[in-house]
Amino acid sequence: MPTLTTIALFLGAALGLVVIPGPNIIYIMTRSVDQGKRAGLVSALGVETATLVHVTAAALGLSALLLSSALAFTVVKYVGAAYLIFLGLRTLFARPSGHQEIVVEPRPLSRIYFQGLVVNLLNPKTALFFFAFLPQFVDPTRGAIPEQIFFFGFLLNVLGFCNDILYALLADKVGQWLKGTARFRRMQQYVTGCIYLALGVAAALTGSEKK
Repeated sequence: MPTLTTIALFLGAALGLVVIPGPNIIYIMTRSVDQGKRAGLVSALGVETATLVHVTAAALGLSALLLSSALAFTVVKYVGAAYLIFLGLRTLFARPSGHQEIVVEPRPLSRIYFQGLVVNLLNPKTALFFFAFLPQFVDPTRGAIPEQIFFFGFLLNVLGFCNDILYALLADKVGQWLKGTARFRRMQQYVTGCIYLALGVAAALTGSEKK
């Protein structure tokens, strides 16, 4: 079982990541704005169902690596830290995009759920993120790797779903403004980039201290 300090650090990092709107949040907000809160909540359920699939894949894949070689797991942690730093730098220095909105057509709730599931499930960047993010909080001396990854992944899933619900409920009033405000998009870019950088640097330094 991870220590309370590790859990607290994970919750702080995860909360900082899920609060900043990304493509999934924009999709959920757009559905809520265009078809009402119910459609937004259903799309959020589809997105977070896919998140559980990504968490399961990360747990199984990283567990296989640890069983084959402790060195391989360490390499994954360092590669993950480097990937997070790369995401941070790319986000910070990305050129501001023009005004863009996701246009969606009215669909039945079953289709909305499935589309939210597929949008997140088939995103390779999401899979890479879980493989990079979750191992940074895993300590092989504190228990089985799969259980720890599932634990952290479940916490992230719960936080994400609560955050999705909040955005879906608020979308009626502020969704269009959030999608169209250039200043908000720029602030989102800086905050997200700094969070990725901090996670990557902290992970790399922690790995060095353990050696």
